[in-house]
This record gives sequence, structure tokens and C-alpha cells, in this order.
Amino acid sequence: MPQVKDLKIKIFADGADIKSMIEAQKGSIVKGFTTNPTLMNKNGITDYEAFAHDVLKNIPDRPISFEVFSDEFDDMERQAKIIASWGKNVNVKIPITNTRQESSVPLIKKLSQSGLSLNITAILTVEQVKAVSEVLNPNTYNIVSVFAGRIADTGRDPKPYMIESAKILKPLSKTDLLWASSRELLNIFEAEETGCQIITVTYEILKKLAGVGKDLKELSLDTVKMFYNDASKSGFKIVGTEKQKI
Repeated sequence: MPQVKDLKIKIFADGADIKSMIEAQKGSIVKGFTTNPTLMNKNGITDYEAFAHDVLKNIPDRPISFEVFSDEFDDMERQAKIIASWGKNVNVKIPITNTRQESSVPLIKKLSQSGLSLNITAILTVEQVKAVSEVLNPNTYNIVSVFAGRIADTGRDPKPYMIESAKILKPLSKTDLLWASSRELLNIFEAEETGCQIITVTYEILKKLAGVGKDLKELSLDTVKMFYNDASKSGFKIVGTEKQKI
């Protein structure tokens, strides 16, 4: 059974809760962080820049990805340059298309060639990976985020997609392939097997790392105890009818 200490893949925490982010960076397991406007919205964040600066003040030494949120490429470019200026450990997240499904590849090429470290996000096809690989600056650190969890949500096995993506990106030695939208702890080990350099996980999945390699008979007993204790706390009773009584 693989152990967490043997993993070569980098685990990034995905979320927008500042307290959880600060807590996660105290240990050695989490190597970086990602967030996005949806996660920020869920956490009640209304001031994007204030949140970002607060995060960077507390986490100055690990990669952190912040995303543009405009739907117009000119404004995406403006936002990207501002976000990049916030810190040397910042990767600017650019979606692979806008909401009209217009390709972001020309903008990605322009920003990458100017030296910005990017995180290309919302990728779900091998063709998108190939298009991005052809324009990324090989001399800057970049991340290509393929949403393996969302691929799995369609009933498709994401592993072949990730294996092929890893092959495409292999010539770009400074570009990391990221397994995004993880659904379970097993995805960490699957991502490493397929050649990904990074996986993003939620804080709920991070908490499960303590259970890696746990004896299954012991886990079975823990499950039985959980059922018993919860039933006892609930005060459940099965009285039955007179005919059913033994």
C-alpha cells in the first residue's frame, strides 16, 4: 500500500477559507494553493484584492493561483498583469475559453511570452492541452489544470486523458500538469500514476490523509462502532407487534 511520505506528486490545497489555508501551510504536506471566484463566493468574500493580499501576506513562499474573472480578453489581460504583480509566488489562472467558447489561446500566448507564470484552467479535452502546449513559454513556470474530476462526472475514466496530457506536456520541463477537481483521496495516487506533477484537493480530502494505509479490519470495526454509537445517541427502539416478539 503506497504511503503519503512516498508520494512525489505535489499536493495543492483548493479553497478560499483563509484560516484553513494558513493552517495547511504550517505543515509539509501542502506544497501550494489554488482558489477561484466560485470558491471565494461560497466563502462570502466580497473584496477580491483584499483577500488575495491577505493570503499572500500569510503565505509568501508557496505557489498560489488566483484567477481572472472578466469575460473579455482585453480586460482579462489587464487583470492578469495586476494579479501577477502581487507576488513572485503567484500563478495567474486563465480559463481555456470565455463564456462564448472563444479560445483564450491567443491571450495565453501573449501573456506567457511576456513572462507571466500562468495556470491554464477549466481544461477537459486533450485537444485543449495540445493547443496550450504549443504557445506556453518554455522558460517560465506554468501549470496546466485538467479537470479530471469533472471528466469522471460524465462517466468517463479520466486516467487515459491525464496520461495523454502528460505525454503532450513532457517537452515543457517547467510546466506542471495538474489533476483538478478531485473527488476522493484515491485520486492522489491515481494522479501520480498518470504522470501528473500536481493535484488539487479540498480540505475535507486533506483530513483523510491520516487514514492512508489503515488496516481494513480495523476500519470495519470503527464503522460498526460508529453505527452503534449513533444509534445509541438517537435513542432508537424497535418494539414490533406481539406476534413479532420473540
